[in-house]
Amino acid sequence: MPSSAANGPVPLRRPLVSLLLSCALVVGATACGGGDKSGTDSSASPSGTSSAEAQKFAKTRFVANAGLAAGATYQWIVKPYRAGKFKKGADGRTFALVKAGLAGGFTYNRLKAAVANAKGDPLLSKAVAPLTAGIESLKGLGEKLRKGEAGTGDIGAFESIINGIKSAGSSAGAEVKDKVPSTSQLGG
Repeated sequence: MPSSAANGPVPLRRPLVSLLLSCALVVGATACGGGDKSGTDSSASPSGTSSAEAQKFAKTRFVANAGLAAGATYQWIVKPYRAGKFKKGADGRTFALVKAGLAGGFTYNRLKAAVANAKGDPLLSKAVAPLTAGIESLKGLGEKLRKGEAGTGDIGAFESIINGIKSAGSSAGAEVKDKVPSTSQLGG
């Protein structure tokens, strides 16, 4: 009687693969589930950062926040303004104004965060301190941009504050490069 695949002997490969998979699951489960049952793990306890590490992180965060502010300002405020997108009758004016308004609020928020980060580094905080009043003056410009009421002086204010932040960072050893945030980041 001929043997068919359904009734014939099972190849050795199938049970071997099943055995290996079972072993892998058991080993994986034991590796993940074993250990200290009390809920505390001494290797996962938080450790403080040294003063040097805190300063390094302060500079890193400053560079990230200032870079996002600079990128948003250039991409959605300065560049469209120079291209004439904010003028009455321009194609895409409403959309450009809305994005500029969002970018203005975003820039203000990121600059405030950058100043807060700068406080963690003595040299950087001294370099940024004179710019805090200028940053505060940007507070209402996002809304002004959104309404289409911003002029050359307002755009210049954004540019000068961003340039001041960049030079302050550079003088403190924290070079700021423009990083354009996504449109979704602008909306929060």
